[in-house]
Amino acid sequence: MKIFCVSLGCDKNLVDTERMLGLLTRDRYEFTDDEQQADVILINTCCFIGDAKEESINTILEMAELKHTGNLKALLVAGCLAQRYQQEIFKEIPEVDAILGTSSYGEISGVIKNVLAGKEREERFLSLSNSLQAGVPRVLTTGGHYAFLKIAEGCDKHCTYCIIPSLRGPYRSVPMEQLFEEAKGLAEQGVKELILVAQETTVYGMDLYGKKSLPALLRQLCQISGIQWIRIQYCYPEEITQELIEVIRTEEKVCHYLDIPIQHASDAILKRMGRKTNRKQLEDLIACLRSQIPDIALRTTLISGFPGETKEDHEILMEFVNQMEFERLGVFAYSQEEDTPAADFPDQIDEALKEKRRDEIMELQQEIAFEKSDSMVGRILDVMIEGQVVDENAYVGRTYMDAPGVDGLIFVNTNARLMSGDFVRVRVTGAAEYDLIGEMCDESAQ
Repeated sequence: MKIFCVSLGCDKNLVDTERMLGLLTRDRYEFTDDEQQADVILINTCCFIGDAKEESINTILEMAELKHTGNLKALLVAGCLAQRYQQEIFKEIPEVDAILGTSSYGEISGVIKNVLAGKEREERFLSLSNSLQAGVPRVLTTGGHYAFLKIAEGCDKHCTYCIIPSLRGPYRSVPMEQLFEEAKGLAEQGVKELILVAQETTVYGMDLYGKKSLPALLRQLCQISGIQWIRIQYCYPEEITQELIEVIRTEEKVCHYLDIPIQHASDAILKRMGRKTNRKQLEDLIACLRSQIPDIALRTTLISGFPGETKEDHEILMEFVNQMEFERLGVFAYSQEEDTPAADFPDQIDEALKEKRRDEIMELQQEIAFEKSDSMVGRILDVMIEGQVVDENAYVGRTYMDAPGVDGLIFVNTNARLMSGDFVRVRVTGAAEYDLIGEMCDESAQ
């Protein structure tokens, strides 16, 4: 039996996909990269915002056609869309044979076995409060030189625009010793960069140890031989402590990079969003980070067109972006998600206006990003090689300032033969929009 897998949405969802692939590999299933040849298709879905929901639905419909035109015997839907719309999926897409909720990926082998044996309409929805499974094998889909390490599941923040607590349950940290063993195993497989992810990484350990334990976890992970970079994502600003800043500053393996999703800068909108910070606190935090770690690269995400956002609120956000000069920034137009408090707020913003405001922020950020890129010319940076540019003596890589898939790249000119995952020293010689251009200044790869 050959299985074709599609993983949609965030990197946290990708970890769940890799665990399902690991379980299926353990149970001797084979995989194919051609959906036309697949006996089983597994789609791990996302529904965080409207665009993600639409992509998930369209993918299910596309694969469902193979029940009629291809070799497909079983179509399985897992993840957030399955958790949220289980009955609707079965009703509207009869080709779907089974659905698994967000906490049920460990059931994948048994579900496939039952479906292929002729059992109809398999459903697996374990409690969203379940403890996280330890020792689940993974098949890495990231190329092998970097990997995401999911340190917790769920969220307790309940921002008014967000459906995640309903889909993923309360915040549950993975015990530190389990994470250490998983990370050590990843390093033994050749992983050189660990990217720590969760719905929120900064409160890691509060439920297990009674205190924020991300700094302690980072210190442990830094002891693992083979790991050269550790990157932290999804840090809520109000939870960033001086202890965490100190670990980032002093531990050589921890990248001077921090992903801080702040969503807005107008105090009125932040309050309506259910966020726990105001503009002054955000400005103070960013000033503190830049003072103590001068070369830190800060990434953030924003929401434009939140219900009740006035022209003045938008201008406040534009001014904030202009002043803070984030190295990396993304903007989403607000998505009115059912079953969230914000969906019922008055003063919903017209879709065209939301997108117009989003585009204005991105145009401003583009200018900032281009200036930041130009300022890098002449610097010497460590670069992780990601692959070779076709038919050229050049490679593409990432610096400490760039997370895979969301940030920029650096193109490295060299006659040396390099492999993905190699670290090299590169002098930046030019900038092209969001990306950099450079030359190796030491022809020996690490």
